[in-house]
Amino acid sequence: MPSPSKRDQIVDVALDLFYQGGFNATGVDKIALEAGVTKKTLYAHFKSKDELILAVLRRRDEIFRNQFMRNVERLGKNPRQRLEAIFDTLDEWFNGKKFCGCMFINASAEFSDQGNPCHLVCAEHKRLMQEYFRDLAEKAGAQDPDSLSEELMFLAEGATVQAHVCGDKRAGQKAKRMARLFIDSAINLAGA
Repeated sequence: MPSPSKRDQIVDVALDLFYQGGFNATGVDKIALEAGVTKKTLYAHFKSKDELILAVLRRRDEIFRNQFMRNVERLGKNPRQRLEAIFDTLDEWFNGKKFCGCMFINASAEFSDQGNPCHLVCAEHKRLMQEYFRDLAEKAGAQDPDSLSEELMFLAEGATVQAHVCGDKRAGQKAKRMARLFIDSAINLAGA
């Protein structure tokens, strides 16, 4: 396996530092030091810190969504079970050693202007996650996959905030119990 490029190395280090320390609080000096590069090298790959942040958010989106979907597929054997497995996957994430909340919720709080490119990347991540939920709902036979995906997204986002802000390690399982009511209702209505 080839070693990562300097650019990838900088993004990977910045991802960890931003996730644990925040975007505004983490300086490029620290990123360069941790990545083992000079600031000149960092700025040769990224014109600004904002450009680096965008690269980090895009990388996190790709990694997170792929891992999330793989875990849902692993935990749920059929479309109906996969809807519930959303919350089992969240539960595993919340109880992992490196859980520091949702990078996209955190970033959107730091870059709150809805026109900010960082905020737009966060909104796109959430849209793509809900699109995945909608696909699962449709495959499970939900009468209204759009509504069910919205309901599950609200539960997932609320559980994520509860786990991060309040330290509630059972937030995923609590949300799963509520999700079952929405799932049962949506699928039973479809079969009626």
